[in-house]
Amino acid sequence: MQSGRGHIADRAEAIRAVFAEYDYELELLPIDFDKNPFEGREDLELMVVAGGDGTVNFTVNAMRNKGLDIPLGIIPAGTANDFAGALGMASDPLEAARQIAAGVEDRVDCGCVNGLCFVNIFSFGIFTTTSQRTPDARKHRIGKLAYLIEGSKELRTMHGVPLRLVVDGEPFDFNSLMVLIFNGETAGGFRLARGSSVKDGLFDCLLLEKRNFFRSTYSMIRYLAGGTPKSVRHLRARCIDIVSPVDEPTDVDGQPGAHFPLHVECLPAALRVRVPRP
Repeated sequence: MQSGRGHIADRAEAIRAVFAEYDYELELLPIDFDKNPFEGREDLELMVVAGGDGTVNFTVNAMRNKGLDIPLGIIPAGTANDFAGALGMASDPLEAARQIAAGVEDRVDCGCVNGLCFVNIFSFGIFTTTSQRTPDARKHRIGKLAYLIEGSKELRTMHGVPLRLVVDGEPFDFNSLMVLIFNGETAGGFRLARGSSVKDGLFDCLLLEKRNFFRSTYSMIRYLAGGTPKSVRHLRARCIDIVSPVDEPTDVDGQPGAHFPLHVECLPAALRVRVPRP
């Protein structure tokens, strides 16, 4: 079992006991982002990841770099746990462990940008690198509120990013303030991709157009409230190519992402996962 930092370490033995009830022998392994956890473990029957989306992202990329296709079980132990939520995992670590041990295997989609996999979201523009800059100690102390506090600082430097996009073969230009490409449904625990699914072979994409400060802010608030402002463009696609004269920082699952130009592709049913029984 791969585990990130934080309170989950205190529950490790209890989690191991849950798996033992179902005849699993669990090896407890604190995560080391400098090492591939699959090195010497290529014949694993199951990899259980206890952490947030960043820890899951690291594990998925490590597995695919080794050319492996091992089932993953996700125990939510991060701040928002968006991907675990999309799989229907319980928020309580022991209950999630039981869901995995007694669960069933399924296949879900995975995103890929310039060869880098993501399980929940690829993004750039305002607010999208907030997770990277939010201190871990603050995340553990106040949870999702930490993202809001850090994200509010970006309002002072909001700027547009001129883009040329080709979406499933259809080209268009867009002056973006924010681009969100969802494999999952939520970002930072906030439901933004209405109707998105990790099993449909498609991304749900939200593009926020750069207007003046007040119109852009109003459009974001209106969308979050369930509206459909003209400044927010919603697309569903499998393959997206993006170029820009600006090498804007990007984010994959809360971690530093790829550099422009970008080739983003949905890989249908690319991940084996353990999920709760129906």
